[in-house]
Amino acid sequence: MATILRFEDLEIWQLARKIYQRVSEIAARMRKNHDYRFADQMKGAAGSVMDNIGEGFERSSRLEFINSLSISKGECGELKSQLYRALDDKYIDQKEFDEIYADVELEIKKIASFVIYLNTSNVKGLKFKNRQ
Repeated sequence: MATILRFEDLEIWQLARKIYQRVSEIAARMRKNHDYRFADQMKGAAGSVMDNIGEGFERSSRLEFINSLSISKGECGELKSQLYRALDDKYIDQKEFDEIYADVELEIKKIASFVIYLNTSNVKGLKFKNRQ
């Protein structure tokens, strides 16, 4: 497997960014209805998915990265629940819900697969590269 040098090159980060962009569009609709708190919560959860991937990667430690990925996966669960709320509050229709929900589900699967890979890897990360 090729060495990834930038978190931006990770497929899981790229998908998280796509999800964030979709959620930002929904949040803009919410703000038009003065539902600022819900808009901020939803954007926060979606943003945390990609932010934790970036932060964990930059810590240069396999175990810290795995922990950050776990947090990202949890934020995906929060976002899925918020999508139901957005559907119930009629900020999105069933089609948009299904599309974004499918992307979030895919993100969860990709994060879980990446964590499995990292758990089987002997690479410790740059932080611990020269330690025994």
